[in-house]
Amino acid sequence: MLDGKKVLFSGMQATGNLTLGNYLGALKNWVTIADEYETFYSVVDMHSITVRQDPAELRKRARTLLTLYIAAGLDPEKNCIYYQSHVTGHAELAWILNCFTYMGELNRMTQFKDKAAKHADNINAGLFTYPVLMAADILLYQSDVVPVGIDQMQHLELTRDIAQRFNGVYGDVFTIPEAYIGKVGAKVMSLQDPAKKMSKSDENPNGSIYLMDDPDTIIRKFKRAVTDSEACVRYCEEQPGIKNLIDIYCACTGKTPAETEREFDGKGYGDFKMAVGESVVSVLKPLQDRFAELSRDKAYLDSVIKNNAEKAQYFSNKTLRKVQKKVGFPERIR
Repeated sequence: MLDGKKVLFSGMQATGNLTLGNYLGALKNWVTIADEYETFYSVVDMHSITVRQDPAELRKRARTLLTLYIAAGLDPEKNCIYYQSHVTGHAELAWILNCFTYMGELNRMTQFKDKAAKHADNINAGLFTYPVLMAADILLYQSDVVPVGIDQMQHLELTRDIAQRFNGVYGDVFTIPEAYIGKVGAKVMSLQDPAKKMSKSDENPNGSIYLMDDPDTIIRKFKRAVTDSEACVRYCEEQPGIKNLIDIYCACTGKTPAETEREFDGKGYGDFKMAVGESVVSVLKPLQDRFAELSRDKAYLDSVIKNNAEKAQYFSNKTLRKVQKKVGFPERIR
């Protein structure tokens, strides 16, 4: 806890282009809860290299992601927004935590199995120990809460197990983090396959709305969105494509599913898809305009990167020095 506030940590990988799902499901909520917590929002570029990256592209995407954090409404004066790779404590703590994590625990991680299947030619040790680096990310700032999706819940449970194991040996060192339970962000599914989440790695570009898509592209993608043959706007599991579009419309307009059903009663899918597309355009335009403005101010972004890295390093060092002393590392001579 810092300054009477609980600490919240979260981050996104600097790979791919952020989608409407990333914004409505996570980033928009980060902005909403920012004042309630002492927040650390990381661009987790160290996690990104478990898969081969083009170096210049990774640097570009990392800067784009950090800029999007700010463009979405996160104030870098109130929120610590930084590159994971700029804070040495992430790697240093990860090594120590590796020594308190069992092979059997890592073998059970379903994400490793999934990613290993997708990248069979590059099953590296970093991919295997990825959850330990994630544990270090969280524990380094004595995080009280972590917003996580279902796919990351297993990693948070491992983080808690590692922290409790370490505390059991050395005393009360780490805060045991909890999953953030609050207003749930909209779960946005693919426009082409509503059975799976909208993803920045989707092979079908028409399945995802990217935050930097122009209005014409957004409208075109919604016009092509999968629906069904029932020809009525109803919020039900039997119409997953329409249900997804209603969820998106409600997240963008603040309306309820029932209000949306009444609004489009008797109207066709064409009218509805156009309205959803226009609501998304109206939500993304301020973000896109702010992103363009920020991108032109290199000096400002550079100052944010420098100052927030120093802030993150300062807070991370508090935990790291304590941990190093506990495990018996020699004290550093300053």
